[in-house]
Amino acid sequence: MSAMLLNKQKWTEFTGILSGKKVLAPVACGDRFRYAVPAEGKAFSLDFDRPLVPPKSAVFPQTETLYRFQLGKTELAAPQPGEELILLGVRPCDARAIKLVEKLFRWDVDDPYYLRRRELTTVVGLACLEPGLNCFCPSLGGGPASTEGLDLLMVDLGDSYYLEPLTDKGRSLMDLASGLLEEAGEEGLQKKEEAVRRAEEKIRRTVDTDGVPEILPDLWEHPLWQKTAAGCLGCGTCTYLCPTCHCFDIQDEIEGFEARRCRMWDSCMFEEYTLHTSGHNPRPTRRERTRNRINHKYSYFVRKFNVIACVGCGRCVNYCPVNIDLIETLREVKEAQ
Repeated sequence: MSAMLLNKQKWTEFTGILSGKKVLAPVACGDRFRYAVPAEGKAFSLDFDRPLVPPKSAVFPQTETLYRFQLGKTELAAPQPGEELILLGVRPCDARAIKLVEKLFRWDVDDPYYLRRRELTTVVGLACLEPGLNCFCPSLGGGPASTEGLDLLMVDLGDSYYLEPLTDKGRSLMDLASGLLEEAGEEGLQKKEEAVRRAEEKIRRTVDTDGVPEILPDLWEHPLWQKTAAGCLGCGTCTYLCPTCHCFDIQDEIEGFEARRCRMWDSCMFEEYTLHTSGHNPRPTRRERTRNRINHKYSYFVRKFNVIACVGCGRCVNYCPVNIDLIETLREVKEAQ
């Protein structure tokens, strides 16, 4: 199926077609938006700012049960996700982040939990036509209408949405709504390209990453880490709101004779993350933890997977309570070489 147009007057009908499936879409939560299941019977809109929290929890839950066990029983009960999911209205940077993190979960051992959820998830993207003040996605290989990690791309053309299928999942979704769609044609394509071009021109911040993965190991004891970490609170906001951060802890929770082993998000910015049972901590201060965070995204991940583990969404800059600016830190890295 080629690119199609969905008139906005048919949006309610379109969402009605999806009502029989599990859908996560941007839902208002106070003055912010979060990806959640819309209220039953309520049509949802794609008129929203970028959600505060990325949708990575759809495939990498903040807390998940790996298996359950009981005293005296040798068998393990491991839950298997089996429900298909549509992630609707995902910004291209967040979709690309899911694709990047997938590299880790396919690394030396396939992670069945992550990969099963990913297999069952259809990602419908929405081009970012009003980039935020601190967006810098083109510097990391993305863009307001990047298609990496998407099954279907939607672009707001004003009175309609331009729908571009990218995978079989995307084409299947468009087939469901075929009665509501019309051919985009050359005119639709031109409007889409013009909208994307205008969006690209609105991105003001950039970062030069050329050579950064090679520079960072030589700056191990450089004073810039102390300077950058001086104001850090160690709150973990930058990691919990980051679409590519994937640190986790595994714990056993016991109640009576039953227990479960669960995996939950963690943060390398927390002191306890690297604290040994002996009491030794190889990253005892925020200086070491800040250095590790930057090195992991811009050097370690690159050496292992040949791509920077950052998509330029700007959340860590926007929501840092003490205004630590990743873009400025990377500029200092370049100047320190």
